[in-house]
Amino acid sequence: MVRISRPGRPTARSRSLGRRWSAATATLGALAALSAGPTPQAAAADWQSKQWYLDAMRAEEMWKTSTGEGVKVAVIDSGVNPATASLKGQVLTDEIPAPQNYGATEDYDSHGTSMAEIIAGTGAGGGLKGLAPDAEIIPIRIGLSTLKDKAEAAKAPSVLEAIRAAADSDAKIISMSFGWGTPTWQEDEAVAYAHSKGKLLFAGVGNDAMGKGFEAETIGYPAAYPYVVGVAAADESGTVGDFSEAGQYVDVAAPGLEVPSWCDASFRSYCMQEGTSAATAVASASAALIWSAHPDWTANQVMSALIDTAGRDWPKDVPSKYLGYGLLRPRLVLDDADYKPAAPDADPLHRENAKGKAPSPSPSPSEGKKDGAAPAHAPGGEDATSAADTADDGNGLLWPVVGGAAAVLVIGGVAVVLLRKRRTG
Repeated sequence: MVRISRPGRPTARSRSLGRRWSAATATLGALAALSAGPTPQAAAADWQSKQWYLDAMRAEEMWKTSTGEGVKVAVIDSGVNPATASLKGQVLTDEIPAPQNYGATEDYDSHGTSMAEIIAGTGAGGGLKGLAPDAEIIPIRIGLSTLKDKAEAAKAPSVLEAIRAAADSDAKIISMSFGWGTPTWQEDEAVAYAHSKGKLLFAGVGNDAMGKGFEAETIGYPAAYPYVVGVAAADESGTVGDFSEAGQYVDVAAPGLEVPSWCDASFRSYCMQEGTSAATAVASASAALIWSAHPDWTANQVMSALIDTAGRDWPKDVPSKYLGYGLLRPRLVLDDADYKPAAPDADPLHRENAKGKAPSPSPSPSEGKKDGAAPAHAPGGEDATSAADTADDGNGLLWPVVGGAAAVLVIGGVAVVLLRKRRTG
Protein backbone atom coordinates (compact mmCIF):
# COMPACT_ATOMS: atom_id res chain seq x y z
CA MET A 1 0.00 0.00 0.00
CA VAL A 2 1.37 3.41 -1.01
CA ARG A 3 2.00 5.66 1.96
CA ILE A 4 2.69 9.36 1.70
CA SER A 5 5.01 10.50 4.45
CA ARG A 6 6.35 13.95 5.13
CA PRO A 7 9.61 14.65 6.98
CA GLY A 8 9.20 15.96 10.50
CA ARG A 9 5.82 14.36 11.11
CA PRO A 10 5.46 11.65 13.75
CA THR A 11 3.19 9.47 11.65
CA ALA A 12 2.83 8.89 7.94
CA ARG A 13 -0.28 9.91 6.09
CA SER A 14 -1.40 8.25 2.87
CA ARG A 15 -3.44 9.95 0.24
CA SER A 16 -3.77 10.75 -3.44
CA LEU A 17 -2.85 14.23 -4.62
CA GLY A 18 -6.18 16.07 -4.70
CA ARG A 19 -8.49 18.20 -2.53
CA ARG A 20 -12.23 17.87 -2.99
CA TRP A 21 -15.26 20.05 -2.39
CA SER A 22 -18.79 18.80 -1.92
CA ALA A 23 -22.06 20.36 -3.01
CA ALA A 24 -25.00 21.37 -0.86
CA THR A 25 -28.33 22.56 -2.27
CA ALA A 26 -30.69 25.35 -1.34
CA THR A 27 -33.99 26.44 -2.84
CA LEU A 28 -36.12 29.61 -2.60
CA GLY A 29 -33.28 31.42 -0.88
CA ALA A 30 -33.10 29.04 2.10
CA LEU A 31 -29.86 27.08 2.50
CA ALA A 32 -30.47 23.46 3.51
CA ALA A 33 -27.46 21.20 3.23
CA LEU A 34 -28.19 17.75 1.87
CA SER A 35 -25.74 15.00 2.65
CA ALA A 36 -26.35 13.32 -0.69
CA GLY A 37 -25.30 16.44 -2.61
CA PRO A 38 -26.83 17.33 -5.97
CA THR A 39 -28.65 14.73 -7.97
CA PRO A 40 -26.70 13.04 -10.77
CA GLN A 41 -28.99 14.78 -13.27
CA ALA A 42 -28.10 18.20 -11.88
CA ALA A 43 -24.44 17.32 -11.92
CA ALA A 44 -24.61 16.06 -15.49
CA ALA A 45 -26.37 19.22 -16.63
CA ASP A 46 -23.81 21.64 -15.27
CA TRP A 47 -20.40 20.25 -14.33
CA GLN A 48 -18.91 20.31 -17.81
CA SER A 49 -19.37 24.08 -17.84
CA LYS A 50 -17.20 24.32 -14.73
CA GLN A 51 -14.14 23.00 -16.59
CA TRP A 52 -12.80 26.55 -16.85
CA TYR A 53 -9.40 25.38 -18.03
CA LEU A 54 -10.79 24.06 -21.33
CA ASP A 55 -11.84 27.58 -22.33
CA ALA A 56 -8.79 29.16 -20.76
CA MET A 57 -6.43 26.86 -22.66
CA ARG A 58 -8.58 27.26 -25.79
CA ALA A 59 -9.32 23.58 -26.12
CA GLU A 60 -11.84 24.00 -28.93
CA GLU A 61 -9.16 25.74 -30.97
CA MET A 62 -6.61 23.01 -30.22
CA TRP A 63 -9.05 20.24 -31.10
CA LYS A 64 -9.11 21.51 -34.69
CA THR A 65 -5.51 20.33 -34.90
CA SER A 66 -5.29 17.52 -32.36
CA THR A 67 -7.58 15.57 -30.04
CA GLY A 68 -5.00 13.12 -28.70
CA GLU A 69 -5.96 10.41 -31.16
CA GLY A 70 -3.47 7.57 -31.36
CA VAL A 71 -1.89 8.29 -27.97
CA LYS A 72 -2.30 5.93 -25.02
CA VAL A 73 -1.92 7.25 -21.48
CA ALA A 74 -1.24 4.87 -18.58
CA VAL A 75 -3.07 6.11 -15.48
CA ILE A 76 -1.48 4.60 -12.36
CA ASP A 77 -4.00 5.28 -9.63
CA SER A 78 -6.93 3.76 -7.74
CA GLY A 79 -8.26 2.08 -10.86
CA VAL A 80 -10.45 3.43 -13.64
CA ASN A 81 -14.17 2.77 -14.04
CA PRO A 82 -14.73 2.26 -17.78
CA ALA A 83 -18.52 2.40 -17.42
CA THR A 84 -18.96 6.13 -16.77
CA ALA A 85 -20.67 7.88 -19.66
CA SER A 86 -17.59 9.93 -20.43
CA LEU A 87 -15.18 6.98 -20.49
CA LYS A 88 -17.17 4.40 -22.46
CA GLY A 89 -14.88 3.20 -25.24
CA GLN A 90 -11.92 5.15 -23.88
CA VAL A 91 -10.42 2.59 -21.49
CA LEU A 92 -8.24 -0.26 -22.75
CA THR A 93 -8.64 -3.32 -20.56
CA ASP A 94 -6.26 -5.82 -22.14
CA GLU A 95 -3.00 -3.87 -22.38
CA ILE A 96 -1.49 -4.95 -19.06
CA PRO A 97 -0.95 -8.69 -18.38
CA ALA A 98 -1.72 -10.44 -15.10
CA PRO A 99 -1.00 -10.02 -12.26
CA GLN A 100 -0.27 -6.31 -12.80
CA ASN A 101 -3.76 -5.81 -14.25
CA TYR A 102 -5.49 -6.84 -11.02
CA GLY A 103 -8.53 -4.68 -10.29
CA ALA A 104 -7.56 -2.11 -12.92
CA THR A 105 -11.18 -1.43 -13.89
CA GLU A 106 -12.52 -1.47 -10.32
CA ASP A 107 -11.96 2.00 -8.93
CA TYR A 108 -12.30 1.86 -5.15
CA ASP A 109 -11.95 5.62 -4.63
CA SER A 110 -13.11 7.38 -7.86
CA HIS A 111 -9.79 9.26 -7.98
CA GLY A 112 -8.33 7.33 -10.91
CA THR A 113 -11.57 7.61 -12.88
CA SER A 114 -11.60 11.36 -12.36
CA MET A 115 -8.03 11.65 -13.64
CA ALA A 116 -8.89 9.52 -16.67
CA GLU A 117 -11.87 11.75 -17.50
CA ILE A 118 -9.78 14.91 -17.15
CA ILE A 119 -7.35 13.40 -19.64
CA ALA A 120 -9.59 11.62 -22.15
CA GLY A 121 -13.26 11.97 -21.24
CA THR A 122 -15.60 12.34 -24.22
CA GLY A 123 -18.11 14.50 -22.36
CA ALA A 124 -20.91 12.06 -23.23
CA GLY A 125 -23.93 12.08 -20.94
CA GLY A 126 -22.90 15.39 -19.42
CA GLY A 127 -19.70 13.87 -18.06
CA LEU A 128 -16.36 15.62 -17.98
CA LYS A 129 -14.69 16.50 -21.26
CA GLY A 130 -11.05 15.53 -21.41
CA LEU A 131 -8.42 17.91 -22.72
CA ALA A 132 -7.35 15.10 -25.08
CA PRO A 133 -10.77 13.49 -25.76
CA ASP A 134 -9.55 10.97 -28.33
CA ALA A 135 -6.61 9.68 -26.30
CA GLU A 136 -7.00 6.22 -24.76
CA ILE A 137 -6.50 5.21 -21.14
CA ILE A 138 -4.54 2.21 -19.89
CA PRO A 139 -5.59 1.73 -16.24
CA ILE A 140 -3.24 0.32 -13.60
CA ARG A 141 -4.44 0.07 -10.02
CA ILE A 142 -2.12 0.36 -7.04
CA GLY A 143 -2.94 0.00 -3.35
CA LEU A 144 -3.40 3.61 -2.26
CA SER A 145 -4.26 4.32 1.36
CA THR A 146 -7.91 4.82 0.48
CA LEU A 147 -8.13 1.07 -0.09
CA LYS A 148 -8.69 0.01 3.51
CA ASP A 149 -8.78 -3.73 2.81
CA LYS A 150 -5.13 -4.72 3.27
CA ALA A 151 -5.64 -8.13 1.70
CA GLU A 152 -7.12 -6.48 -1.38
CA ALA A 153 -4.35 -3.90 -1.46
CA ALA A 154 -1.74 -6.64 -1.39
CA LYS A 155 -3.13 -8.08 -4.63
CA ALA A 156 -2.51 -4.85 -6.49
CA PRO A 157 0.88 -4.25 -8.10
CA SER A 158 3.41 -2.14 -6.22
CA VAL A 159 4.34 1.26 -7.60
CA LEU A 160 7.54 -0.05 -9.15
CA GLU A 161 5.66 -2.98 -10.70
CA ALA A 162 3.03 -0.61 -12.05
CA ILE A 163 5.63 1.69 -13.60
CA ARG A 164 7.42 -1.24 -15.22
CA ALA A 165 4.13 -2.61 -16.54
CA ALA A 166 3.29 0.79 -18.03
CA ALA A 167 6.79 0.98 -19.52
CA ASP A 168 6.25 -2.37 -21.25
CA SER A 169 2.87 -1.31 -22.63
CA ASP A 170 2.08 0.81 -25.69
CA ALA A 171 1.44 3.85 -23.52
CA LYS A 172 3.46 6.89 -24.52
CA ILE A 173 2.63 8.80 -21.33
CA ILE A 174 2.52 7.64 -17.70
CA SER A 175 0.35 9.77 -15.43
CA MET A 176 0.83 9.43 -11.66
CA SER A 177 -1.42 11.55 -9.44
CA PHE A 178 -0.08 10.26 -6.15
CA GLY A 179 2.97 10.69 -3.97
CA TRP A 180 4.87 10.02 -0.77
CA GLY A 181 8.00 11.21 0.99
CA THR A 182 10.38 8.24 0.94
CA PRO A 183 12.25 7.14 -2.21
CA THR A 184 13.56 3.65 -2.96
CA TRP A 185 16.26 2.62 -5.38
CA GLN A 186 13.90 0.02 -6.88
CA GLU A 187 11.38 2.68 -7.84
CA ASP A 188 14.16 4.91 -9.10
CA GLU A 189 15.28 2.08 -11.37
CA ALA A 190 11.71 1.45 -12.54
CA VAL A 191 11.40 5.11 -13.55
CA ALA A 192 14.76 4.97 -15.36
CA TYR A 193 13.55 1.83 -17.15
CA ALA A 194 10.38 3.61 -18.31
CA HIS A 195 12.47 6.54 -19.52
CA SER A 196 14.70 4.15 -21.46
CA LYS A 197 11.58 2.82 -23.19
CA GLY A 198 10.76 6.30 -24.45
CA LYS A 199 7.94 7.09 -22.03
CA LEU A 200 7.06 10.56 -20.74
CA LEU A 201 6.25 10.45 -17.01
CA PHE A 202 4.26 13.05 -15.04
CA ALA A 203 3.55 13.20 -11.30
CA GLY A 204 2.04 15.74 -8.91
CA VAL A 205 4.49 17.54 -6.63
CA GLY A 206 2.19 17.29 -3.61
CA ASN A 207 -0.28 19.34 -1.60
CA ASP A 208 1.43 19.84 1.76
CA ALA A 209 2.73 23.39 1.37
CA MET A 210 0.04 25.09 3.45
CA GLY A 211 0.94 25.73 7.05
CA LYS A 212 4.66 25.17 6.51
CA GLY A 213 5.53 28.45 4.85
CA PHE A 214 6.96 28.60 1.37
CA GLU A 215 10.55 28.36 2.52
CA ALA A 216 9.95 24.85 3.87
CA GLU A 217 10.35 22.59 0.86
CA THR A 218 9.23 18.99 1.02
CA ILE A 219 10.44 16.43 -1.46
CA GLY A 220 7.73 14.19 -2.88
CA TYR A 221 8.09 11.02 -4.92
CA PRO A 222 7.69 9.91 -7.67
CA ALA A 223 7.73 13.56 -8.83
CA ALA A 224 11.26 14.05 -7.45
CA TYR A 225 12.78 11.06 -9.24
CA PRO A 226 14.95 11.85 -12.26
CA TYR A 227 12.97 11.49 -15.51
CA VAL A 228 9.64 12.30 -13.85
CA VAL A 229 8.10 15.69 -14.68
CA GLY A 230 6.92 17.29 -11.42
CA VAL A 231 3.66 19.22 -11.90
CA ALA A 232 2.47 22.09 -9.69
CA ALA A 233 -1.14 23.31 -9.56
CA ALA A 234 -2.20 26.82 -10.61
CA ASP A 235 -5.49 28.68 -10.85
CA GLU A 236 -7.10 30.53 -13.76
CA SER A 237 -4.91 33.60 -13.16
CA GLY A 238 -1.71 31.57 -13.34
CA THR A 239 -1.10 31.76 -9.59
CA VAL A 240 0.24 28.63 -7.90
CA GLY A 241 -2.11 27.07 -5.34
CA ASP A 242 -1.23 27.76 -1.70
CA PHE A 243 -1.09 23.99 -1.09
CA SER A 244 1.15 23.16 -4.07
CA GLU A 245 4.63 22.21 -2.91
CA ALA A 246 7.73 24.08 -4.00
CA GLY A 247 11.31 23.15 -4.77
CA GLN A 248 13.76 22.12 -7.46
CA TYR A 249 11.64 19.16 -8.43
CA VAL A 250 8.81 21.41 -9.66
CA ASP A 251 9.19 21.34 -13.44
CA VAL A 252 5.97 22.83 -14.84
CA ALA A 253 2.52 23.97 -13.72
CA ALA A 254 -0.97 23.22 -15.01
CA PRO A 255 -4.57 24.01 -14.00
CA GLY A 256 -5.32 22.32 -10.69
CA LEU A 257 -7.80 24.49 -8.76
CA GLU A 258 -11.61 24.38 -9.03
CA VAL A 259 -11.55 21.27 -11.21
CA PRO A 260 -14.58 18.91 -11.18
CA SER A 261 -14.08 15.28 -10.24
CA TRP A 262 -16.21 12.40 -9.00
CA CYS A 263 -17.21 12.78 -5.36
CA ASP A 264 -16.74 9.12 -4.41
CA ALA A 265 -16.84 5.56 -5.69
CA SER A 266 -20.62 5.60 -6.05
CA PHE A 267 -20.12 7.70 -9.22
CA ARG A 268 -23.38 9.55 -8.60
CA SER A 269 -22.18 13.14 -8.82
CA TYR A 270 -19.20 15.40 -9.24
CA CYS A 271 -17.54 17.69 -6.71
CA MET A 272 -14.99 20.46 -7.09
CA GLN A 273 -11.38 19.44 -6.56
CA GLU A 274 -8.12 21.28 -6.17
CA GLY A 275 -4.71 19.69 -6.07
CA THR A 276 -1.70 18.61 -8.05
CA SER A 277 -3.59 15.45 -9.02
CA ALA A 278 -5.74 17.33 -11.51
CA ALA A 279 -2.74 19.37 -12.68
CA THR A 280 -0.90 16.13 -13.45
CA ALA A 281 -3.82 14.87 -15.53
CA VAL A 282 -4.01 18.16 -17.47
CA ALA A 283 -0.25 18.03 -18.10
CA SER A 284 -0.52 14.44 -19.35
CA ALA A 285 -3.35 15.44 -21.68
CA SER A 286 -1.33 18.42 -22.94
CA ALA A 287 1.49 16.08 -23.90
CA ALA A 288 -0.99 13.73 -25.58
CA LEU A 289 -2.28 16.56 -27.78
CA ILE A 290 1.21 17.42 -29.00
CA TRP A 291 2.29 13.80 -29.46
CA SER A 292 -0.85 13.06 -31.46
CA ALA A 293 -0.09 15.94 -33.81
CA HIS A 294 3.57 14.91 -34.05
CA PRO A 295 3.63 11.10 -33.70
CA ASP A 296 7.26 10.86 -34.82
CA TRP A 297 8.56 13.06 -32.02
CA THR A 298 10.35 11.58 -29.04
CA ALA A 299 9.38 12.11 -25.40
CA ASN A 300 12.25 14.61 -25.16
CA GLN A 301 10.89 16.61 -28.08
CA VAL A 302 7.34 16.69 -26.69
CA MET A 303 8.57 17.84 -23.28
CA SER A 304 10.98 20.35 -24.80
CA ALA A 305 8.11 21.88 -26.79
CA LEU A 306 5.97 22.14 -23.65
CA ILE A 307 8.78 23.89 -21.79
CA ASP A 308 9.65 26.15 -24.72
CA THR A 309 6.09 27.48 -24.99
CA ALA A 310 5.26 27.58 -21.27
CA GLY A 311 4.09 30.89 -19.85
CA ARG A 312 6.65 32.65 -17.62
CA ASP A 313 8.12 36.07 -16.96
CA TRP A 314 11.45 34.82 -15.65
CA PRO A 315 14.49 33.50 -17.56
CA LYS A 316 13.87 30.19 -19.28
CA ASP A 317 17.02 28.66 -17.84
CA VAL A 318 16.21 29.65 -14.24
CA PRO A 319 13.07 27.71 -13.28
CA SER A 320 10.84 29.03 -10.53
CA LYS A 321 10.62 26.75 -7.52
CA TYR A 322 6.86 27.37 -7.52
CA LEU A 323 5.96 27.08 -11.22
CA GLY A 324 9.05 25.41 -12.65
CA TYR A 325 9.62 26.35 -16.27
CA GLY A 326 6.15 27.86 -16.48
CA LEU A 327 2.48 27.20 -17.10
CA LEU A 328 1.70 24.77 -19.91
CA ARG A 329 0.39 26.17 -23.18
CA PRO A 330 0.22 23.31 -25.72
CA ARG A 331 -1.84 25.51 -28.02
CA LEU A 332 1.25 27.49 -28.99
CA VAL A 333 2.87 24.33 -30.34
CA LEU A 334 -0.24 23.15 -32.17
CA ASP A 335 -0.92 26.57 -33.69
CA ASP A 336 2.55 26.83 -35.19
CA ALA A 337 2.75 24.71 -38.32
CA ASP A 338 6.42 25.65 -38.65
CA TYR A 339 7.39 24.79 -35.08
CA LYS A 340 10.84 23.22 -35.05
CA PRO A 341 11.35 20.59 -32.33
CA ALA A 342 14.56 20.12 -30.40
CA ALA A 343 16.93 17.28 -31.20
CA PRO A 344 15.35 13.87 -30.49
CA ASP A 345 17.92 12.94 -27.85
CA ALA A 346 18.21 16.38 -26.19
CA ASP A 347 16.82 16.06 -22.66
CA PRO A 348 15.11 19.38 -21.74
CA LEU A 349 15.44 18.47 -18.04
CA HIS A 350 19.02 17.23 -18.28
CA ARG A 351 20.25 19.30 -15.34
CA GLU A 352 17.60 17.97 -12.99
CA ASN A 353 17.85 14.43 -14.31
CA ALA A 354 21.63 14.31 -14.13
CA LYS A 355 21.88 15.27 -10.48
CA GLY A 356 18.48 14.27 -9.14
CA LYS A 357 16.03 16.69 -7.64
CA ALA A 358 17.07 17.34 -4.07
CA PRO A 359 15.43 20.19 -2.18
CA SER A 360 16.77 23.58 -3.19
CA PRO A 361 18.61 25.56 -0.50
CA SER A 362 16.38 27.58 1.81
CA PRO A 363 16.29 31.17 0.56
CA SER A 364 17.56 33.97 2.70
CA PRO A 365 14.91 36.15 4.36
CA SER A 366 15.29 38.71 1.61
CA GLU A 367 15.59 36.41 -1.37
CA GLY A 368 12.85 37.09 -3.87
CA LYS A 369 11.00 39.33 -1.41
CA LYS A 370 10.27 43.01 -1.13
CA ASP A 371 9.09 44.60 2.06
CA GLY A 372 8.11 41.26 3.53
CA ALA A 373 6.18 40.08 0.46
CA ALA A 374 6.10 36.41 -0.45
CA PRO A 375 8.77 35.20 -2.88
CA ALA A 376 8.15 35.81 -6.57
CA HIS A 377 5.59 33.39 -8.04
CA ALA A 378 4.57 32.20 -4.57
CA PRO A 379 0.87 32.28 -3.63
CA GLY A 380 0.01 35.82 -2.59
CA GLY A 381 3.35 37.21 -3.75
CA GLU A 382 3.32 40.47 -5.66
CA ASP A 383 4.55 38.64 -8.76
CA ALA A 384 2.25 35.67 -8.31
CA THR A 385 0.12 36.37 -11.37
CA SER A 386 2.79 37.95 -13.53
CA ALA A 387 3.18 34.86 -15.69
CA ALA A 388 -0.37 35.37 -16.89
CA ASP A 389 -0.19 39.14 -16.97
CA THR A 390 2.91 39.43 -19.15
CA ALA A 391 2.77 36.32 -21.33
CA ASP A 392 0.73 37.85 -24.15
CA ASP A 393 3.47 37.54 -26.83
CA GLY A 394 0.86 38.10 -29.54
CA ASN A 395 -1.08 34.97 -28.67
CA GLY A 396 -3.42 36.28 -26.00
CA LEU A 397 -3.23 35.86 -22.27
CA LEU A 398 -1.94 32.62 -20.83
CA TRP A 399 -5.10 31.52 -19.03
CA PRO A 400 -7.64 34.34 -19.37
CA VAL A 401 -10.33 34.31 -16.71
CA VAL A 402 -13.31 32.83 -18.53
CA GLY A 403 -15.94 32.43 -15.89
CA GLY A 404 -14.29 30.03 -13.46
CA ALA A 405 -16.46 28.17 -10.96
CA ALA A 406 -18.75 30.54 -9.15
CA ALA A 407 -19.49 30.40 -5.46
CA VAL A 408 -23.23 30.09 -6.09
CA LEU A 409 -24.70 28.54 -9.22
CA VAL A 410 -28.23 28.00 -10.42
CA ILE A 411 -29.23 24.63 -11.85
CA GLY A 412 -32.83 24.27 -12.88
CA GLY A 413 -33.94 26.87 -10.35
CA VAL A 414 -31.92 25.28 -7.54
CA ALA A 415 -29.03 27.20 -6.01
CA VAL A 416 -25.89 25.13 -5.51
CA VAL A 417 -23.33 26.29 -2.96
CA LEU A 418 -19.83 24.85 -2.95
CA LEU A 419 -18.60 23.91 0.53
CA ARG A 420 -15.29 22.48 1.70
CA LYS A 421 -15.50 18.74 2.25
CA ARG A 422 -12.15 17.02 2.65
CA ARG A 423 -8.65 16.76 1.30
CA THR A 424 -7.87 13.50 -0.42
CA GLY A 425 -4.70 14.56 -2.10
